Amino acid sequence: MSESQHYYVPHLSKWPLVTAFGLGVTGLGAGATFHSTSWGPYVLALGLAFIAYIMVGWFGAVIQESQAGHYNVQIDRSFRIGMFWFIFSEVWFFAAFFGTLFYARNFSVPWLGGEGAITKLSTNPVLWPEFSAEWPLLTNPDPNRFPGPNADMGPLWLPLINTFILILSSVTITYAHHALLAGKRKMLNIMLGATIFLGLFFVCMQAYEYHHAYTNLGLKLSSGIYGTTFYMLTGFHGLHVTIGSIILLIIWLRCLRGDFNSDNHFGFEASAWYWHFVDVVWLCLFLYVYVLPLR
Repeated sequence: MSESQHYYVPHLSKWPLVTAFGLGVTGLGAGATFHSTSWGPYVLALGLAFIAYIMVGWFGAVIQESQAGHYNVQIDRSFRIGMFWFIFSEVWFFAAFFGTLFYARNFSVPWLGGEGAITKLSTNPVLWPEFSAEWPLLTNPDPNRFPGPNADMGPLWLPLINTFILILSSVTITYAHHALLAGKRKMLNIMLGATIFLGLFFVCMQAYEYHHAYTNLGLKLSSGIYGTTFYMLTGFHGLHVTIGSIILLIIWLRCLRGDFNSDNHFGFEASAWYWHFVDVVWLCLFLYVYVLPLR
């Protein structure tokens, strides 16, 4: 890291313009795909290809600037503040979905079941007088249009195994961080590689869990509020685990070629912060989605 106190200002770059174009194409393709147009998937694929190109090119340029010694303590501080606010925004992203689940199971479903003085006079007897409020909601108010699942997804077996996997991955990446600070490159590469393996193993286990839920339990996105909240929370978390695994894979490849040292390793730290955030979200999700719904 450079000792200069001058804030590094990069040269004119094409990446902001390319990013704006790529995001625009991706948004157009996604909207067209959701509206079942014939050309939507092709435009969406093109947009995602642009995003991949941007991620490789722009981050590659930042890595080259860092390796060239252009960055100093001020820029390192800026990166840390930026990563903090990014994770802060992610916290509220998941808080919105947790809030949706909280409102559904603590207010909407009880009201539809006749709980409360006002709903007893209107909502329950007028709409669905035979509806019984419970959570997980296996019998929906209108089961003909929205058939409920055969059973709920309990906390044992797959969810519990995935919990142990992510807890263990937090341990391995912490060991990798300490190994980097101590200059133990071999241990760093082993522990970071183990973290990536655990992350990908988690994703595979979640895919198997989804298959089990769809085929054996009848738990689908169309299964009412229980199915939609379950897949929105677990699906977005699985997406974050996938992204985190890709980030760690890139950091691991950089470690193998000798990047980072005890004084200059923010790229590694940022990925570790993100991974710990993903682990904490899963613990909250495991308790609130899998454990607490038990009757």
